[in-house]
Amino acid sequence: MNTDSFSEENLVVADSDAQSKRRQFLRHGAAAVTGALAASAGLRSAIAATPTTAAEDAAPAAQGTLSIPPWSTQSGAQVGSHPYGTPSRFESGVIRHLRKTDKQYFSSSTRSPLQELDGIITPNGLFYERHHNGIPDIDPAGHRLVVHGLVQQSLEFTVNDIRRFPSHSQIYFLECSGNPGYTVHAKTAAEANGLVSCAEWTGVLLKTVLKEAGLKPEAKWIIAEGADGAGMTRSIPLEKCLDDAMLVYSQNGERLRPEQGYPLRLLLPGYEGNMSIKWLRRLQVADRPVHSREETSKYTDSLPNGKAREFTFVMEAKSIITSPSGGQQVEGHGFHEIKGIAWSGKGRIAKVEVSVDEGKTWQAAVLQEPVLSKALTRFVFPWQWNGESVVIQSRATDETGYTQPTITALVEVRGVNGTYHNNAITPWRVAADGKVTHALA
Repeated sequence: MNTDSFSEENLVVADSDAQSKRRQFLRHGAAAVTGALAASAGLRSAIAATPTTAAEDAAPAAQGTLSIPPWSTQSGAQVGSHPYGTPSRFESGVIRHLRKTDKQYFSSSTRSPLQELDGIITPNGLFYERHHNGIPDIDPAGHRLVVHGLVQQSLEFTVNDIRRFPSHSQIYFLECSGNPGYTVHAKTAAEANGLVSCAEWTGVLLKTVLKEAGLKPEAKWIIAEGADGAGMTRSIPLEKCLDDAMLVYSQNGERLRPEQGYPLRLLLPGYEGNMSIKWLRRLQVADRPVHSREETSKYTDSLPNGKAREFTFVMEAKSIITSPSGGQQVEGHGFHEIKGIAWSGKGRIAKVEVSVDEGKTWQAAVLQEPVLSKALTRFVFPWQWNGESVVIQSRATDETGYTQPTITALVEVRGVNGTYHNNAITPWRVAADGKVTHALA
């Protein structure tokens, strides 16, 4: 049953208004740069009057010339000293976040540091994880995928067999349906919505492989099973399998990482992440769903009337401001650029609106290209902060017209007994001292 309809008014911004917003953005940006240059001149004068350390010597001198920093006076690390590239040691704090409440780490997750990332592609080393019985160490030479059930012929594939099919690459987001729970008021963007990431996936369309096996007329569902110790199993409507579903073996140009399903995983764009079965070993074509543990006792939505929604596949429109966001500090009054991400399992993001007055009014943000279907979309919004305490938030509308709800509206429909599919607005409070916290905490 569908209980998710919200009647919030969708604001339509005309082209002329959008152009005006862009001109305003540029004016604010130019003013901010001018102010920054003036402040920089004063700062250089102050620096010239104080002793400097080796690190400070790297800053521009009062006369406008550059001193020579220590790293410019010696040879750097040898070429090839890092056969697999690693980030700068000064970025060592940009890592995935483990849940502090976990008592064991086999059925667990780690979150992408959304507040530290730019663009729409999540680096492989920072892509969120969710496991149900740890990460198996699979030798691809011994791995097999079996397709059987209501097919004309059962087939068994090696990984190399799958790679012989015509390849397909596409950018899609992946999101855990527990991102976050209904009673979670997180300290950071990672804690709030870090179980979402986005990548370019490469593999073969699932319908290509199913065509090879041949589907019988009574086929209605595909039962996918993983090779991990949990034997993760989900039922997938045949319509999805014949649409954009993929069997993927590469992510962001390299082979899948073990924690992302190496050597082969299923990818169901726009569907809740647990359905994109990792370490895929079996596809059984059936006439009905299997009603596995992961789609009965888990990954269902408990409603206030005691009933539960089952097979809530699609992840609905969502957005979050990542800068400024919880745990960060807004430095100085004046111009700041509010940044964030938006996404929808139903297709493209049509617009994102930002409020800087606790939801009283909303203004259109600028969507940065590319705006892709079922992928993260970046948005920016020019903001002049006057130094007073304020609540900032964003809401997304996708191409179907669905608009991201407030947590109050969502709880009225679903209650607070559920764990999954919370796509509510995340509000951040910027205090007078610039400290940013969750507005509902």
